[in-house]
Amino acid sequence: MSTTKIEWTESTWNPTSGCDKISSGCRHCYAERMALRLKAMGNDKYKNGFELTLHPDVLDDPYSWKKPRTIFVNSMSDLFHEEIPFEYIKQVFKVMNDNPRHTFQVLTKRSGVLRKYSKRLNWSKNIWVGVTVEDDKYTRRVDDLRKTGACVKFLSLEPLLGDIDNLNLQWIDWAIVGGESGPGARPMYREWVINIKNQCLIQGVPFFFKQWGGTNKKKSGRMLDGITWDEMPRITSVR
Repeated sequence: MSTTKIEWTESTWNPTSGCDKISSGCRHCYAERMALRLKAMGNDKYKNGFELTLHPDVLDDPYSWKKPRTIFVNSMSDLFHEEIPFEYIKQVFKVMNDNPRHTFQVLTKRSGVLRKYSKRLNWSKNIWVGVTVEDDKYTRRVDDLRKTGACVKFLSLEPLLGDIDNLNLQWIDWAIVGGESGPGARPMYREWVINIKNQCLIQGVPFFFKQWGGTNKKKSGRMLDGITWDEMPRITSVR
């Protein structure tokens, strides 16, 4: 477990690391930059750089964390990567099922794999699942998300790379919006953010504005028209 500066969670747990680029939001992947940096520093866990790697040695870690916390699962990978064996995904889920004092947040771009496996997984109420939607080309991921058995379903509209109209938020419990940050960061425009915020307000979905991003995200900040939007999902029953 590692503490994190990610605004919408408290810590991270990475039973896998590494990934492959599959859509426009992956171009400047922060996890890839971090993995290659850690490899260069001699970190044994990242000796493979950003190649997909399983880390079964950390599977039992959450059992030892006594204080309840919110945990972003696989901040350095994608749990639903096509090359991760389903049996390994089941092991990760068992750990989450066995530790109801913690809240586990799983985020994927591979919504088709998520949908395929969903009925074969145990969606205890402490497991939240989300999909990344960087522009309107990927709104189909929201439809896949809706078909899962997760109690809390959320969207990560980050990096937001285009305007998204007519976002269907039925059965969606939370929306996070953020701009791309780091070297080569692509711009995010205010009207895109306001459009999503208004759709959330109309459809009754909690809205979380993570950051404006840019090459200096600290300078850009995370205020939207003078307001910090830190809304969190309301826990609901499984639909």
